[in-house]
Amino acid sequence: MIITKTPFRMSFFGGGTDVQDYFKENGGAVISTTFDKYCYVNVRHLPRFFEWSTELTYSRIEKVSNIEEIEHPAIRNAMKMLDMREIRLTYEADLPARSGLGTSSSFAVGMLSAFYALKGKYADKKKLANEAIYLERVLCQEAGGWQDQIAASYGGFNRINFSSDGYEVLPIIISPKRKKQLNDNLLLFFTGFTRFSSDIQKANAFEKKENKKIQLKKIFELVDEAEQILVDKDRNLDDFGRLLDETWKSKRRTGDSVSTNSIDELYNRGIEAGALGGKLLGAGGGGFLVFYAQPDRREAVKKALSDLMYIPFRFEEGGSRVIYYSPETYEPKVEQ
Repeated sequence: MIITKTPFRMSFFGGGTDVQDYFKENGGAVISTTFDKYCYVNVRHLPRFFEWSTELTYSRIEKVSNIEEIEHPAIRNAMKMLDMREIRLTYEADLPARSGLGTSSSFAVGMLSAFYALKGKYADKKKLANEAIYLERVLCQEAGGWQDQIAASYGGFNRINFSSDGYEVLPIIISPKRKKQLNDNLLLFFTGFTRFSSDIQKANAFEKKENKKIQLKKIFELVDEAEQILVDKDRNLDDFGRLLDETWKSKRRTGDSVSTNSIDELYNRGIEAGALGGKLLGAGGGGFLVFYAQPDRREAVKKALSDLMYIPFRFEEGGSRVIYYSPETYEPKVEQ
């Protein structure tokens, strides 16, 4: 039996510039962090006492005798890609799926890690990130960028650069005290709306390309500014919050599906209560809102959004890892 633990990610700056069609021509970069909310993937070989050969438990239960019958596209394609057979897979998570935290990519990374471990093989962070990108973007043909898979695999507070040559992961060097201050000033709320990130990406693909390109260029340029605020101890950390407001306004202009009237109303309530800035996490359309608020305004912001679920969190550094490893003796079934 194998159990993997994979964190979710929170993206602050550069979202949208991690899409391959954009960064191969223009370059791209994001600043993101993983935090202490996780998904868990439990995998073992299924004993041969049942009529079915594969059993999957996620938001539903599937029991099939042929991999092609699996309805979950990521599981089906991952099993075919790594030649996995006769397994029982169970997925559970601390936060809901389709909520802007890269949950599907965290699941993909954790599942691939578990599959490799079940085979007795080691997959490093680069391999897991690359194969999760290939799984979701190529095999499953889901629209979206690359940052979620990379963040889930590597973990930590990073700048991830994208170019025609691929990507590089650069940890942002920030003092523990300053990092704690940033963490303390960030407030996370669940809006209650969930959606498929790929659906939002597809909906926004029809926006005027020239306007979208202009906004993505602005979003890209803010990454350098945000990094300087974080690493320069003489800069006021509150500028990070103000810059979040700026990048959110640019992100909203990339497509009509990014926000809704309800989300705009919630965001405005947070700002009016004293938050310096914030943004909707993920591709848009729903999920989680994060705000930056100074210590003396935190309670006011929480009160203004008291009808939403507040989620305390701490940054984490570990990325995806195997937390339980118990090898099994498995002999492939001989087909008659």
